[in-house]
Amino acid sequence: MIRALAAAVACVLAACQSMTPAAPSADYTPRPYVQIQHPEWTRDAVIYQINTRQFTPEGTFAAAQEQLPRLKALGVDILWLMPIHPIGEVNRKGSLGSPYSVKDFRAVNPEFGTLEDFRTFVDAAHAQGFKVILDWVANHSAWDNALTTEHPDWYEQDWKGDFHPTPWTDWADIIDFNYDSPGLRQYMTEAMVYWVRDVGIDGYRADVAGFVPLDFWEDVRRQLDEIKPVFLLAEWEQRDMHARAFDATYGWAWKEAAHDIAEGKSDAGRMTEYMQSHISSWPSDGMRMLYTENHDQNAWEGTPSEIFGESLKAFMTLQFVMDGLPLIHNGQEAGNETRLAFFEKDPIAWKDHPQADFLRDLIALKKRNPALWNGDWGGRLIPVETDQPSRIVSFARAKEGNEVLALFNLSPEMTRFTLTDGPVQGMWQDAFTGEAYTLTFIDSIVLPAWGTFVLNRKPLPGGN
Repeated sequence: MIRALAAAVACVLAACQSMTPAAPSADYTPRPYVQIQHPEWTRDAVIYQINTRQFTPEGTFAAAQEQLPRLKALGVDILWLMPIHPIGEVNRKGSLGSPYSVKDFRAVNPEFGTLEDFRTFVDAAHAQGFKVILDWVANHSAWDNALTTEHPDWYEQDWKGDFHPTPWTDWADIIDFNYDSPGLRQYMTEAMVYWVRDVGIDGYRADVAGFVPLDFWEDVRRQLDEIKPVFLLAEWEQRDMHARAFDATYGWAWKEAAHDIAEGKSDAGRMTEYMQSHISSWPSDGMRMLYTENHDQNAWEGTPSEIFGESLKAFMTLQFVMDGLPLIHNGQEAGNETRLAFFEKDPIAWKDHPQADFLRDLIALKKRNPALWNGDWGGRLIPVETDQPSRIVSFARAKEGNEVLALFNLSPEMTRFTLTDGPVQGMWQDAFTGEAYTLTFIDSIVLPAWGTFVLNRKPLPGGN
């Protein structure tokens, strides 16, 4: 009887041991989603977009070069130039045409100067510490690009066998490429290599990147990285772009949420939903570019001016302290409130404006605090909860012993609220003024309409 009981116990123990999972093999070790190496100079970088045609009254590379010291004082790092190539004349829009209707991918638009003028601009920018990226239009060309006669098989054809613009768009001045053609892929890759290797640019902003097969971009990235570290920005919002091709993608959802909240179409919960999706589904090293206006749309366009003035400052602050790569469009530092003409000459009306000092302060804040840096160099979003989630957006970020707490009243009304959860209790300093504050879960905080409260600290011994 005793022997039988012992045998039964032994069987139970053996069964329990067999149910204990073995140590996981290397097959189950997580692999980094982002497999490219971001250039070191993107660590705390801020992008500045230049529309060469409208950037100066002259609209030339030489005139833009004269503005480099001013941009250096502003604090930006990466200069993105809209397409610089000759513009097609067939089916041209307006008198000057769209820079996205490319007639020759290896030449410079004479409207802007010569190739040597552009080389001089790039060299001068490098001498002052900038990096330069070009807007690249891989999806299509102008109707009168020489490739249409030399390689008509490189283009898409409609049901009649004719070239055609991108379907269901009003892009009548362009026709689509066919990336099933190996010859097109080779040509386009070699053209992109040329501008990096022979002219010295530092990367690209890829126009409508999602309209071009991802494997093309991955092959391009590999070849460009063999020349030097480059930065690639996709005008697209898709996680897969980050794995082997692009350092950054567009935060369209962020910009749309900001505009809808400012116009009263959504409340602060819309931005919280963006953050929830971001931290749950986006790779930590996949940078998302945050911006308040696009290159063909000005900030708060169509929004009443009184809302523009009150809300824009809040969202510009948010774009610099949230997990993302900030973008400034030329003219924002001058308080430009009008949409620039796309097909005609329409120079920016430059003037002294308090928004320049404001942007300069935001850039300086980002650079001095590692918690606000880009990608894995910075801190991921840490949820902070309040009792007013429909009005208050709140989060923290931490990196290398630095902590940032961000509280935003994204509503047109003064709001009193209480912090209910998150790493918030203890001593803090105002990130801009240095004024000291002590926060607890029982204190009330009051923020004016569209008010912001950004705090920073280094952790105290023993934590909160």
